[in-house]
Amino acid sequence: MIFARVVGTVVSTNKDEKLVGKKLLLVQPVEIDGTVKGNPLVSIDAVGAGEGELVLLVQGSSARQTSITEGHPVDCTICAIVDYIEKGGKTVFEKAKDTAYSVK
Repeated sequence: MIFARVVGTVVSTNKDEKLVGKKLLLVQPVEIDGTVKGNPLVSIDAVGAGEGELVLLVQGSSARQTSITEGHPVDCTICAIVDYIEKGGKTVFEKAKDTAYSVK
């Protein structure tokens, strides 16, 4: 799984029929501290994520294992919204205190 920040929405009027009704979001992979890591990706949203939220992504065949993506032509799926992260016994991220989340 990959940490990422939702940075936008992708709209596509013409697409494969298996993608009709699926929410596409632009996500930016990040390190735990929020540092940008790599290039932005387009991802199917399986959990109702919104702009600014820290999420978990799966890619490849794992992206097709959620209830809304099974059998669909996807390679990146948001499968969770992060509430908090603990590392070494300390909380290093809390959604409730996340200032980037207020970017709505």
